[in-house]
Amino acid sequence: MFLKEHLLGVPEDVKTLILLVSEQAKKIRKGFLEHSRLAGTKNIYGEEQLELDKWADDIILKAMEESKLVRSVASEERDEITSIVKARGSWGITVDPLDGMSCVETNLSVGTIIGMFNEGNVLEPGNKMDAACFVLYGPLTTLTYAYKGWGCHEFVLDEQGNFVLRNESMKIPEGKIYGSGALRKDWIPQHKKYIEELEKQGYKLRFSGSFTADFNQVLHYGGLFTYPASTGSPSGKLRLLFEGNPMAFIAKEAGGNSFNGKKSILDVKPEILSQRVPIYIGDKKTIDLAKKFF
Repeated sequence: MFLKEHLLGVPEDVKTLILLVSEQAKKIRKGFLEHSRLAGTKNIYGEEQLELDKWADDIILKAMEESKLVRSVASEERDEITSIVKARGSWGITVDPLDGMSCVETNLSVGTIIGMFNEGNVLEPGNKMDAACFVLYGPLTTLTYAYKGWGCHEFVLDEQGNFVLRNESMKIPEGKIYGSGALRKDWIPQHKKYIEELEKQGYKLRFSGSFTADFNQVLHYGGLFTYPASTGSPSGKLRLLFEGNPMAFIAKEAGGNSFNGKKSILDVKPEILSQRVPIYIGDKKTIDLAKKFF
């Protein structure tokens, strides 16, 4: 089954927006050869931008503008929310155009992460999100989407340029892998004790440094992805709007859960675009165990 056919069960706007993302993903896949140089600029977090990162951001923004469905776009690469005055629709979109961009240099998998809010306000908790998707550019190019109450579904790009159903109604299994960011010496005590307990239970470390790739591994095999609070970064490293919320939403639709050390990531109210959040995402059993250490 093709992506377009599978999306017949969701609202027309959601279908259109996810198909737009899928078309931009094909362009980004082809763009790796042409746009993988440094651009000589930095994003709002001080990270050096690749030409590909800026280019991917531009084509996604243009597609959203031309859709007429989107009235606001928040991108990890831009300082402010972009308002689209000619929009007829009410959608608000969050975009991480190239998550894990530092992995491009070493030819590791990277991704595009999208969150969708029907009321246009991207500064809402993730529990107000209506849909989310991510594209993983690896040995295969896959698109995984979730719509509220509709579950989580994975598609793979075939040789003819079609996204074909690979896994329908995905459920995160109970697993025994974990990936944790931050230096071990900087971990807060609660996190250190939690990871030690996981290791005692036989969990194995699997961490690439690309959030999209590491989360996709958990989606398939269970276990945990975490980028915790640390002594030097009490709010963690990953961004609530662009990384935490969309992936926590997808995990929930796949029967998993999320946690920030206090509550579900989806219950955190964003205050600013660049807000960071400690992240624990995985199967329910592993996340329930995390809650016992905080």
